[in-house]
Amino acid sequence: RSTPRENRGTRIYTSTVFPADQRINLHNEGTYWKRWALKIYFCCLVAAEQGGATPIADVRKVYQRIPPDIRDRFIEKQIMYVRNYNDGFGLAWQEVFQTQDRSEVEAYCRTNGIEFEWKEGERLRTRQVRPAVRNHPETGEPVWFNHGAFFHAAALAPSVRETLMEEFGAEGLPYHTLYGDGSPIADESVRTILDCYRAEQVVFSWQPGDVLMQDNMAIAHAREPYVGDREVLTAMTDAYSDSDD
Repeated sequence: RSTPRENRGTRIYTSTVFPADQRINLHNEGTYWKRWALKIYFCCLVAAEQGGATPIADVRKVYQRIPPDIRDRFIEKQIMYVRNYNDGFGLAWQEVFQTQDRSEVEAYCRTNGIEFEWKEGERLRTRQVRPAVRNHPETGEPVWFNHGAFFHAAALAPSVRETLMEEFGAEGLPYHTLYGDGSPIADESVRTILDCYRAEQVVFSWQPGDVLMQDNMAIAHAREPYVGDREVLTAMTDAYSDSDD
């Protein structure tokens, strides 16, 4: 897990629990996993009084829109996801891995190509390298399927980024991304990628009872800030992996 969710049934969850006044940027689900879902479903039970839309964007078009020099650098170097747990911010590793047993965490990491490092005080740091681009299993098209910009510090609101950097430093951020060789990703490249996502986004308003089914490898989703109550459930199906890792 990377964000808090509430279980509402067998493999049915609330969408990400996140402050209502903040936007969740466009992303595909599980891009950093070894196995991810090909299908993702959303169902609106309660529509927000204001806002709360779920923007979507075709990541095949995002791939085409990103300048070739930026895109090719990511393809060549891939992306390293760095995550710190139990530093007083974000989910604890016990919640993320759904266990209290360090040996189970280590076994999961080894099986899934994740480097791990135990720090003092039951703290954990993980690193994993994944492709920035994958080919859609049905069409063969290249898709921009990663969280490289989503988890990068440059995607944070300036005030949030400043606070986290002062508290933890770049190496200790709850989430951060680098190129696969450990070199930094330029803030300007991240901002360009986020602009490409936004240029392709389509926005609609939820009505209670609406159901949205998406091809998770072709379509990214986001969440707009909102006012009032909002409840959207989500489920994922059709687990898939390829040989690029």
